[in-house]
Amino acid sequence: MTTAEPVETPRVEITYCTQCQWLLRAGWMAQELLSTFGTELAEVALVPGTGGVFRVAVDGDLVWDRKDDGGFPDAAELKRRVRDRIDPDRPLRHADRTTDAPGADA
Repeated sequence: MTTAEPVETPRVEITYCTQCQWLLRAGWMAQELLSTFGTELAEVALVPGTGGVFRVAVDGDLVWDRKDDGGFPDAAELKRRVRDRIDPDRPLRHADRTTDAPGADA
């Protein structure tokens, strides 16, 4: 009899600037990710930083950087980027919609 290897669940890290008072924004993003991915994530960690930093990483792989990506992500975009790292085939329903979709108001 063999035992299955434990499946590693991803860890998300949100690093935010304390000088800029972005804790609430980081907390909201964490809440959005936990609400969407539930038990598919091991944890979402809030990491205080300085110097205008706002970064989101999944298992150490950067998925969003405020300076490189030009500001803050909206929740849907962040969920898509995290999903693409942890389960690319998973549908996100409303977060997968784009304004260019058939039937969308122009």
